[in-house]
Amino acid sequence: MTTLYLFGSAAPPVLGVAAVVEEAQRRGFDVCLGLTPTAARWLEPQVAGLERLTGHPVRSDYRMPGAADVWPRAEVILFAPVTFNSLNSWALGLSSTFVVGVCAEGTGKGIPLVAMPCVNDAYARHPALDRSVAELRDMGVSVLYGEGGFRPNPPGERHEYPWQAALAEVERVAGRRS
Repeated sequence: MTTLYLFGSAAPPVLGVAAVVEEAQRRGFDVCLGLTPTAARWLEPQVAGLERLTGHPVRSDYRMPGAADVWPRAEVILFAPVTFNSLNSWALGLSSTFVVGVCAEGTGKGIPLVAMPCVNDAYARHPALDRSVAELRDMGVSVLYGEGGFRPNPPGERHEYPWQAALAEVERVAGRRS
């Protein structure tokens, strides 16, 4: 079984992460769920159920020095939804949150990484977004943004988040067939 770190930041699609975990498990992944601090706060009422579902603690903080890691080693990482803030932090190497830090380190370790942003049109017009997407792609991260991935929507509007495309890409970068 391939270990998938599924990371999410505070964007509306994270609220349905349990169904994504179940789908990833059906595809043969052992899923470890990590969240940004705000996403963890949003999902706080669901954490116990998500831990039962994954069989692993849900993490949003770095472990204490000398503490054993409670997760198996990642074989592939999916960061979705990844917000404007988290995407830019990752591209710049600003690892102030657990999930961004693991992704930043993961690029250096050669772990296959997939990212799918969730931003509105207003954020999409900010020049930092395109720079960060290009920077992450240059690092070897598969960023699903634009054709075949996430497409921004007007502020306040929500469109269906393309989770199936993200999971298919995880299988591809992990060297597996769906």
